[in-house]
Order: sequence, then structure tokens, then C-alpha cells
Amino acid sequence: MYDFAIIWDWIAFSVRWLHVITAMAWIGASFYFIALDLMLKPSDTLPAGASGEEWEVHGGGFYHTIKYMVAPSQMPAHLTWHKWQSYSTWLSGAALLMIMYWVGGEIFLLDPTKADLSLFQGILISGGSLTIGWLAYDQMCKSKLSNHPTVLMLLLFAILVVMSWGYNQIFTGRAALLHLGAFTATIMTANVFFQIMPNQRIVVQDLKEGRTPDAKYGKIAKVRSTHNNYLTLPVVFLMLSNHYPLAFGTQYAWIIASLIFLTGVTIRHYFNTMHKTGKGPHWTWAVTVLLMIVIAWLSSVRPTVTLEEAEARPLTAYEQKFASAEGFDTAYDIVRGNCSMCHAREPFWEGIRWAPKHVYLETAGDIARQAEQIYLQAGLTHAMPPPNAISTMTPENREHIIAWVQAARATD
Repeated sequence: MYDFAIIWDWIAFSVRWLHVITAMAWIGASFYFIALDLMLKPSDTLPAGASGEEWEVHGGGFYHTIKYMVAPSQMPAHLTWHKWQSYSTWLSGAALLMIMYWVGGEIFLLDPTKADLSLFQGILISGGSLTIGWLAYDQMCKSKLSNHPTVLMLLLFAILVVMSWGYNQIFTGRAALLHLGAFTATIMTANVFFQIMPNQRIVVQDLKEGRTPDAKYGKIAKVRSTHNNYLTLPVVFLMLSNHYPLAFGTQYAWIIASLIFLTGVTIRHYFNTMHKTGKGPHWTWAVTVLLMIVIAWLSSVRPTVTLEEAEARPLTAYEQKFASAEGFDTAYDIVRGNCSMCHAREPFWEGIRWAPKHVYLETAGDIARQAEQIYLQAGLTHAMPPPNAISTMTPENREHIIAWVQAARATD
């Protein structure tokens, strides 16, 4: 129980759980308010300054919502601010990224076949790159481009494509797509923190002090909120992608990620139009299906690094620590005999076409690189090999794996 690997894995699980919960709250609120805004209808009975109203029924009750384009003539006694869903999602996501891709960077972040980076350099690029998107995007929104929303969206898409390609040149495929999602989510949360909320506070303060609020602040918030709406679905895909090697385990993962942003636009355009007019443009579904077919085709491309090239690659310092530890040779034979039929560059287990999780366990470098995961999956627990697999993984073999990893740790 007191093994650091066990404690750390439960911390990661807990933070992931929190991240999913807060993301559900943020996305749900975002989708609801976009839909509500588009469904508002004008009425002759609206109070001064109101632009529309909507009646809804839920949970046995009726709700009457009125929207003011700038602000009501009098500030209500109670005002709910929708901000913490966004902040808590980003903060929990940042914590999860640090746990999985910084502390576990030797396994999940760095790819020695792409770039010869130290863990510190990888972490520096990981953290530093997340601010680049926001700074570039924010400056574009504050420029004259704000008067040309379509051009602004195209430039944002171009930035995302470039970042997708860049991440895939240095990080593992899994980390590349996850970081692109974090990159986009940072833009979204920064929109809330640096633009939407400050502008709302200015309006509220003007109203409290008897001044007529400037409508421009509401317009700025609306533009940023709309951008967030179109980015939401791609971010969800990218955050889920690390569970699906078909999404990240190809040299074309950066193109797959880029196309996913286009599907986010087509899907949201359908629903946004439907909420506003009562009928969505069905052509968007045809385009979405076509894009997903292209994505599925790109995902079928096999890894470019062959088994021979992987065997010839020098071990990293991290891998060398486990490869030189007492018991490695026996552990290597155990893993090769029980796991490599699925976790191979060319799997030969019937029904398995790609290595699960894109994890390879064929070479000494492969097995040393995944030592901690092997320790958790096949040593401390019986998660692997699967119960229905033909396996010679005996309790003694599991104990040997545990002893090997602990021997390697003792050398630190």
C-alpha cells in the first residue's frame, strides 16, 4: 500500500476523476448558454434593455429567462457568475498533465526516436508552449482582425495545425495530441479569465455606480464565448485520444488532430443553427462523416520505426537504469513470452492489429522504458496479461518483475 507507484497511480486516478467531473460541468454550462442565447425570442412585453426571452420546462417546473444585451437598469441582489467550472477544469487538467507527462515524462512524454531531449527540456517545452497559443490568439482578437470573424477563425485554425505538427515532431504521439488539447483548453480558459470575466465586471461596476455600461464589453465576451463553443468538441476528442492508439499511433496524427477541429465546426454549426432557426443544415453531417472516414484511413498507417531500427537504437539513461538492474534478463524473457504477441509492431495475436495503447514490448529498450507500467500492470496487479490470454505468467513471474523494478529503483 505504501509503495510510491501505488500512491501515485491513485493520485493520478483521483485527479483524472476530478478533471472529468469539472469538464462535464463546464461543457454542459457552455452548451446550455449557447443554446439558450440562440433560442431567445423577442417580445413586446420585454422590459427596457432586454433583447429576448425563453420559456423552458425541466424537473416539473417552468423557467422564464430574459436576456439583457448590456445590463438591466438595476443590479439584482443575487448574481451567479459562471466561471469556476472553467477554472477548475483547467487547473485539474494542468495537475493531471504534470502527474502523467512531467513526472511520467520518460514514458509518456519523450520519444527518443523523434528528438534527443532531456526530461527537463521536454517539461520546459510542454509548459512553455501552452502560453504561446493564448498570446498569439489574444493579440489577433485585439487587432483589426476582430472585425473579420471568419478570417480570425481561419488564422486560429492555422495556428492549431502548426502546433499539432510541432508537437508531433518532438513528443510521443499520445503526448502530442494531449498537449494540443491542453493548448486549446488554455486558450478557452484564458478567454474566460482574461476577457469574459473582466469585461463582465466592468459592466457590473458601471451599473452599480450609475453609469450606462458600454455595449462593447458584452460583444467582446460574446465573441470569445462563441470561439470556445466551437473549440469544445475537438478538445474533448483530444483528451480522450490517449486511450486510442488509432488516433495517436501514426505519423499522420497531426493531420488527424487538425481534421478533428473541422468536425468540431461542422457539428456545432448544425446545433447552433438548429437552436436558432429550429432546423439544422443536414449537409454538415455528410461533411462530418467524410472527415471521419479520412481520419480512419489515416489512422491505419503503420509506425515508421521498424523492429530492427528499434533494436539498434541506443538506450536512454532512464532505460539503461532498468536494463542494467539485477533480474532484467529474466524479466525480459517473462515479458517477451507473455506480452509481446500483442504488444508488438506487428502483433501476431489473432484479432489484434495494433499494439494496445501503442505500447511495444519487444526490445530491451521497449521493456526497460515501460518498466514502471509493467510493474503496475503485470507485477502488483493481474491486469495483464488478460485472463483469457494463453499465458505462462505465474505468481513467481510476477514476483520476479516486482523484484527487478525495485532493484532498479534502489540504484537511484
